[in-house]
Amino acid sequence: MLDPDRIQTERLILRSWCDDDLPAFAGLNADGRVMEHFPATLTPTESNRLASRIRKHFVDHGFGLWAVEVPGVAPFVGFVGLAVPGFDAHFTPCVEVGWRVAFSHWGQGYATEAARATVSHGFSELDLMEIVSFTVPGNLASRRIMEKLGMSHRPDEDFDHPGLAAGHPLRRHVLYRLKKDDWAKSRGRGAKR
Repeated sequence: MLDPDRIQTERLILRSWCDDDLPAFAGLNADGRVMEHFPATLTPTESNRLASRIRKHFVDHGFGLWAVEVPGVAPFVGFVGLAVPGFDAHFTPCVEVGWRVAFSHWGQGYATEAARATVSHGFSELDLMEIVSFTVPGNLASRRIMEKLGMSHRPDEDFDHPGLAAGHPLRRHVLYRLKKDDWAKSRGRGAKR
């Protein structure tokens, strides 16, 4: 059985958070390029509060958004993992896979590699029946990752995020889904892990 506090992939370590991660996390949350598809960048205080909520999620649910380390490259490049969304929508309750990676580490495939490990953990170890992901329509990089994971999108399931006011330019979201059975079938066909 995998350690719920640590998963190792070919290039990455997904691990529990430590206080040393907080300055780098604050840096990526303050970067307008990283936060382009979010309502605003975060101050260091807001970033630390988010990190506290992420840590608490592990306690409350037994899983969460892992800190991502690239051995020999960087001790912290962002987070990837599973979370229970804190809002009501037509597809909740659910478990989502999500990621946020520092701009200096984009284009390396880290989010995809870590998300694949996360999805595998969710289905194999946590016995989830479905994992979802969502973002704004214009976030093409994240949508490509969702597609690489084998997730499917149906436009009739797109939704307005209830955490954003009517008329907000980021309110509309696309929803992607992956069922455990479809994930298992794709692995049987030799899909890239």
